[in-house]
Amino acid sequence: MAKRKIVIALGGNAILSRDASAKAQQEALAQTAKYLVQFIKKGDDLIITHGNGPQVGNLLLQQTAADSYENPALPLDTLVAMTEGSISYWLQNALINELRKQSIDKEVVSVVTEVLVSANDPAFKNPSKPIGPFLSEEEAYLQGKMTGAVYKLDAGRGWRKVVASPKPIAIQEIEAIKSLMEAGTVVITAGGGGIPVIEDPKTKDLVGVEAVIDKDFVSQLLAEKIEADLLIILTGVDHVYIHYGKPNQEKLEKIRASQLKTWIDQQQFAAGSMLPKVEAALAFVEAYPKGKAIITSLENVGKVISEKGGTQIMID
Repeated sequence: MAKRKIVIALGGNAILSRDASAKAQQEALAQTAKYLVQFIKKGDDLIITHGNGPQVGNLLLQQTAADSYENPALPLDTLVAMTEGSISYWLQNALINELRKQSIDKEVVSVVTEVLVSANDPAFKNPSKPIGPFLSEEEAYLQGKMTGAVYKLDAGRGWRKVVASPKPIAIQEIEAIKSLMEAGTVVITAGGGGIPVIEDPKTKDLVGVEAVIDKDFVSQLLAEKIEADLLIILTGVDHVYIHYGKPNQEKLEKIRASQLKTWIDQQQFAAGSMLPKVEAALAFVEAYPKGKAIITSLENVGKVISEKGGTQIMID
């Protein structure tokens, strides 16, 4: 099989399930590394992205609990950077250890990544991404009054702070990422969707903003810019389904972009769950028709290596 350029998007929930300790997350990533090294053994070039939703939420809780005049809580863009760094370190360490065990000589590098978004993105006027703890309605009202933050009812479980989730425009470190990949380095980047920044209209400086970027959309943009042969989006199931959970549930294997568009229009995929994954996969194959996108689980990677597993999306 010819050498391929592959972007693999790893979900934050695959790293943290119930045990939020560093040890448990490192152990989970040690298992993840065993799957990912299979691609490297085949000679593929890998760029790996990862989510950070549970981790940044937990860090926000810690920051909020310790907030004081002497030790003020850090802003969200900094928390994204912190979790991008910690998770990337754990994954980098796990990959290096697994490569050594298998006597594979390969460099692994993590790149803390700034991702440009538009200050005029509609998402800033309609924040929708919940982060942090659940509050009562009264607590949410008081917090909103004190901080100016927006709180919304989340699935009937309580009120949570919501922030914008703008679409990524550009990856600031893309040329460095390309250079590392071309040198044969395994690159870990755009963790947690990357650190959201806007360009100051006066100074042209890049300025961090309180937002979170969807990891799947950043992975799509990254795959497009490096002209990847494969964009692999890992999730909790081996395949995407239509009519999910109903008697006529149907597993999707090889599908064309036009058919996927129809199912998206029919609202076959859950918002905030499978929908961004199929939208990112569709956007990639439309932007780079030579590429293919696969949505599957980490455990199904063995079949994906030969492109025989998962839900495969390609252009018409």
